[in-house]
Amino acid sequence: MSIEKINKQIKENPLSKEESRAQFVEMTEELGIKHSFTFEEAWEVAEDLRRKKDFRESIVEFENNFKQDERALTGQELEKTNPVKHLFADGCYVREIFNPANELLVTKIHKKTHPFFLVEGEMSILTENGVIDLKAPHNGITLAGTKRVIYTHTDCRFITVHVTDSTDLSDIENEVIAKDFNDPEISLNDIELLKNSKLIKNQEL
Repeated sequence: MSIEKINKQIKENPLSKEESRAQFVEMTEELGIKHSFTFEEAWEVAEDLRRKKDFRESIVEFENNFKQDERALTGQELEKTNPVKHLFADGCYVREIFNPANELLVTKIHKKTHPFFLVEGEMSILTENGVIDLKAPHNGITLAGTKRVIYTHTDCRFITVHVTDSTDLSDIENEVIAKDFNDPEISLNDIELLKNSKLIKNQEL
């Protein structure tokens, strides 16, 4: 079966796990392929990629519908209720934002992996891996390609730190924020995550 036929099958008539296992064994024997991974490892990676793709499509659709709601704040109204402080140091930009209680937010798409710090409040965050609840003080890492839905249970203060030599906010946004998931840097990051998976570990991609 050609790659084109496999891709068509995935889109139009996806196989069950057991059907995929049988196809995996059949194609391996037919083509005489020696894999460095098991079917279970391949299936796990495929499921991760599907989950990421489905989440990205869903969150973009949610954001588009959310923006149409008359209660949604945008532009200066949003900036007024969610004030931001900007700080600069050698080679980095520090962004501190205040989010009031009981607010639903959709974040932008991050191009770069960077640290974050919740220094005040409690919030729930919807990610592609499910809902996580955070309570200050808390710190973590935001991965490149991340876009999230946040609900603030209390007033919150959130800080992110970005590597950059620029002090121009427009330039910094272009540097660290992607317009959509088709951004080349997001695609490169997805490839890097795939390269680090068990599926193709120690192989060239």
